[in-house]
Amino acid sequence: MKHILFIMCLLSGIASKGFSQQARPDTQKFNFTIQDCINYAYEHQHDVKNASLDVTSADYHVKETIGQGLPQISGSASFQDYLKTPVVLFPDFITPLTYGVLAKEGVKDGNGKPIVVPTTSGLQPVNFTQKYNSNVGVTLNQILFDPNYIVGLQARKTYKELYERSFTRSKIEASVSVTKAYYQVLVSAEQLKLLEANVKEIKQQLDETTSRNKQGFVEKIDVDRLTVQYNSLVTRRENTIRLLGLNYQLLKFQMGMPVDQQLLLKDRLENIQLEASAAEAVNDTTVYRNRIEYNLLETQKLLYGYDVKSKKGQFLPKLTANASYSAAFQSNSFGDLYKTNFPSAYVGLNLSIPIFTGFQHRNQLRQSEITVLKAQNDLDDMKNTVNLQVNQARITYINGLQTLNDQKKNMTLAEEVLRVSKIKYQQGVGSSIEVTQAQTSVQDADNSYIQGLYDALVSKVDLDKAYGRIK
Repeated sequence: MKHILFIMCLLSGIASKGFSQQARPDTQKFNFTIQDCINYAYEHQHDVKNASLDVTSADYHVKETIGQGLPQISGSASFQDYLKTPVVLFPDFITPLTYGVLAKEGVKDGNGKPIVVPTTSGLQPVNFTQKYNSNVGVTLNQILFDPNYIVGLQARKTYKELYERSFTRSKIEASVSVTKAYYQVLVSAEQLKLLEANVKEIKQQLDETTSRNKQGFVEKIDVDRLTVQYNSLVTRRENTIRLLGLNYQLLKFQMGMPVDQQLLLKDRLENIQLEASAAEAVNDTTVYRNRIEYNLLETQKLLYGYDVKSKKGQFLPKLTANASYSAAFQSNSFGDLYKTNFPSAYVGLNLSIPIFTGFQHRNQLRQSEITVLKAQNDLDDMKNTVNLQVNQARITYINGLQTLNDQKKNMTLAEEVLRVSKIKYQQGVGSSIEVTQAQTSVQDADNSYIQGLYDALVSKVDLDKAYGRIK
């Protein structure tokens, strides 16, 4: 029971400590412009950070390729204790020679007969290995001519450029997503401001109508109509407040910022310029070259071209130089093992000439050439894709500006209609239904304006991306 109580107290202390650490508020605040948010994303956004690491990794890969052409030096050491030394069977050359000498000298055997030389002598076990053996050596290899290595050196700059452009693409995507999220927050704040004004206005109207109803000048149904509108607006305002908080979290997520950080926005909607001149048609037919996607495909095609060179190099010989030095130690006594060594050394060349490989190299070369052709097709398709995206983004932006301008005019007209309807109602020449309808029209005009504003801002971002203006 004591152990159980101790464990429970320990877990309770750990939990309370963890909760206190987790609940500790972070007082750090950020007050950012759009560009500040984008710069923050360049350093903290997940995809951008990984793309930056890929650039660093590519740099190490280039150094690895260069290192393959440097001298490759390796050392080795070994030790053996033969519990049973190996034995080699050799023919017995001694016995026939001995008998031959005795027979030539006329020596008799034990029976007094002349010695006869045996025709076969059999095999004798011979031991050439000492009990203790040790070897220490160093080996050097150097590439003198290798087509694949030469191509690797030629492609190293292009290889690194591929990852640098991928890093640029990630930054552009981060810039686009952060800008759109920033605009979403600004538009939601503008929507909340309009709702606050509408709530304030209809609340004032509701109070006036309620007072007049008590005095008997208006009917109860007029109060009810305004009450319905007021409740609806209050609910929409509360929903918009919650959505605004969610949009802030989405912006911080796109930036790579913890969502519990405090973020304030410096830029305002009135400071954002939406010029019609940004969508002017251009006669430049090479606008696709400004797009990072096209640049990436170009770099990829160059790498495929180097792969073709590498496959062609398989038909050429390879020449390497090598050298080695080693010292051997042998003894039947461990204490005397390293007293005497038997060194050996050599230098040499290795030439490898491909003669016939079952047409493998030729088929590999054809596959690489087809890959280059496919890369060219991708480039041609990207040209058409970019041209289509440019035209689509330009038209969408122009339509968005036109819609936004119309919605601004509609807002002004709806507010004027509401003003006139209220005056007529107060003077007794208009109905409460007209006022209610006019109020609804103002709300609809506000909603359309908010949607048109966001669409115009987003289409501006898409237009800049299509033209390759985001660097």
